[in-house]
Amino acid sequence: MSFIAYPIERKFVISVASSALFDLSESHEIYITKGVDAYRLHQEEHINTPFPKGVAFPFIRRFLSINKAFPKQSPVEVVLLSRNSPETGLRVFRSIRHYGLDITRAGFMTGRSPHEYVPAFNASLFLSANEEDVQMAIDANYPAGTVLPSKVYDDEIDGELRVAFDFDGVVADDEAETVYKRNNDLNEFQAYETEKQSIPHQPGPLADLFKKLSFMQKLEEKRRKEEPEYKKILRIAIVTARNAPAHERVVTTLKEWGVSPDESFFLGGMQKSRILTVMKPHMFFDDQRSHLESPAGDIPMVHVPFGIANKI
Repeated sequence: MSFIAYPIERKFVISVASSALFDLSESHEIYITKGVDAYRLHQEEHINTPFPKGVAFPFIRRFLSINKAFPKQSPVEVVLLSRNSPETGLRVFRSIRHYGLDITRAGFMTGRSPHEYVPAFNASLFLSANEEDVQMAIDANYPAGTVLPSKVYDDEIDGELRVAFDFDGVVADDEAETVYKRNNDLNEFQAYETEKQSIPHQPGPLADLFKKLSFMQKLEEKRRKEEPEYKKILRIAIVTARNAPAHERVVTTLKEWGVSPDESFFLGGMQKSRILTVMKPHMFFDDQRSHLESPAGDIPMVHVPFGIANKI
């Protein structure tokens, strides 16, 4: 049997673990308390019972909808990377089919971390609920984030995909963060960034993801010029603790990369949840866990364990 292959290099790829896509808490509890044989039996007995939606589900479903808007190009793809075996992973793929997600490629590691296969699939992001797997990916310089527990609400009427990013240690490197952490001196940080305001930052772990999302925006803008009634899918925001004058280097960096978010917030230490509860992103990426909190616990948060903020 032969399959028509298309080059993965031409796709905008996101890889996701089953632990991020679905709520596996019940299965994980059985694995921890009763062992692998009971876990395998549980999956076999419930093979036709779809897993509940996980934290990353609303994000992934909307991301895949880009292909429906651009069927000729089909520019995006999601690859499943799982610690399951193919046998125990059958229920995962039946759940994928149940929800109508167009995911066909997968890697099953039978207990091992799948992180080392992120570049093999040309993935711009690896999402998992397994902190150890994500840390190993980051340590190997692969783009990755840990989805944190939150209430999952997937409004199927809402077709917009809202993605929010912290800047330092996520989109950009941790150069500025390192300056601040040296003495925890905000004035020293502001002076340094003002001096360097015309010099772009080096890319951070999720720079490629941000750039490719921005390219999808340009694709949508071109479509809307041709069809004024076209409703855009993507909405991208930068939400950073920086304020003026340190905001200028953020603008310099993004301009140098040829990317532009729909919204930018320079909060000067204000709680980020004040913005996020209004925007209601389907995913917010930050390198500091202290920023990954919301009063209602209903914003999908992703911790990117990169740089100086995660070494102290």
